[in-house]
Amino acid sequence: MTDKISENNTVTIVGTVKSKPEFSHEMYGEGFYNVYLEVPRLSDISDTLPITVSERLMAGVGLEVGSKLVVLGQLRSYNKLLDGSNKLILTIFARDLKLDDEEIKNPNQIYLDGFICKKPIYRTTPFGREITDMLIAVNRPYNKSDYIPSIAWGRNARYSENLAVGDRIRVWGRIQSREYQKKLSEEEVITRTAYEVSISKMEIVDKDNNVREFVEEEEQDN
Repeated sequence: MTDKISENNTVTIVGTVKSKPEFSHEMYGEGFYNVYLEVPRLSDISDTLPITVSERLMAGVGLEVGSKLVVLGQLRSYNKLLDGSNKLILTIFARDLKLDDEEIKNPNQIYLDGFICKKPIYRTTPFGREITDMLIAVNRPYNKSDYIPSIAWGRNARYSENLAVGDRIRVWGRIQSREYQKKLSEEEVITRTAYEVSISKMEIVDKDNNVREFVEEEEQDN
């Protein structure tokens, strides 16, 4: 059962190590560290993504700034108190990693099988692109769930607008980073980074396990 649940959330990314590992936490006597990876997009820009890796995996690889790394894992979420309110934090939890120098056609891939847990919001960008923001709950072992902000584009966005809380959805896409500004006071504005899944393909699964597949949208940069 655990293996089946683990397959609901799979990530493969390939990128360049941009920071030295920083200690995050300890669990059952094992230390975990955070590191950032710069992952190229199909365009000329890139995403800087957070990775959480155990000291056990690090011992077999080493994480030198500038080295190229392949990470297999899951996109996890947790709540953290920031500025007096809870904030959803995302990180890629590494299950396996290795050094690699080969060029990979798609260096940023994610698959999620979960459920709509918040009413989708349809909007258009300043450039006139149609998008729908969704929050997808993906089950994890031991009765836990990860809550993943996701964006559908174009025709998929128009359909996603009508999804209901509890609908089951499967999505394929990439993890992207996006900077935004938060106003703390009249004088203080800080820049933060949000992470979300940009959906390229999706399927809706009904209660009878019938699947409706939707068109694959081209990657968008926003």
